[in-house]
Amino acid sequence: MDTPYGSAPVPVWERPEPRPRAAPVPLSRAKIAAAAIRLADADGLDGLSVRKIAKELGVGPMRLYDYVTNRSELLDLMVDAVYAEIAEAARPSEWRATALAIVHRTREAALEHEWFADLLGARPHLGPHALAVGESTAAALSQAPGVRDIGDLQRALSALNAFLAGALRTEITERRTARTTGVDVSAWQTALGPYVTRMLETGRYPTVARLVVEGAHLSAEETFHHNLTTILDGVTNRPGT
Repeated sequence: MDTPYGSAPVPVWERPEPRPRAAPVPLSRAKIAAAAIRLADADGLDGLSVRKIAKELGVGPMRLYDYVTNRSELLDLMVDAVYAEIAEAARPSEWRATALAIVHRTREAALEHEWFADLLGARPHLGPHALAVGESTAAALSQAPGVRDIGDLQRALSALNAFLAGALRTEITERRTARTTGVDVSAWQTALGPYVTRMLETGRYPTVARLVVEGAHLSAEETFHHNLTTILDGVTNRPGT
């Protein structure tokens, strides 16, 4: 079909499923996405391949190409399957409660499917469940007291999405590092503690020293919630309101 941008393929969301064939293992895009998610949860996106997915499903690799034409479409299906989990939190409620529920459920989904965080902000998420979550989030923020027009809403969404992508990537990167390197925090502190102490005693880093000496140990979940509510407070109390 011709578009203003020239000839473009029909998105995977709008293509009908291939006709069922007489085969020992029936397939569907949902089944393929579920198998791909299981593999990505176990081995990450780098370990994902059509051959591995086909083996997981017990079919020949070429059968998968009847349902998805390339890796990009496969990732789209996987991402939208995760958004289906997130959409469960998007129940109508007061705007702030709705936004909190959606964002916290997004964090939970990303911790369950770490590869999902790698794709936040990296590609447009336009599947039906992603659009549903986006609609619920935008509709909630549009009701915030500090959001007066479409420009305010765009900026509020941009701030929230930037926080979400950054916070989740940071948390998951730390989890992966701890898991893959086997670094023991207490051993690390013992090894580098004397060096850090000497540097702080120079007096050149007074604010860092305060953070080290006086700062409390905050859990990742507590930090995430605090920073999220700070973002929402900023949306509510826009400068000049």
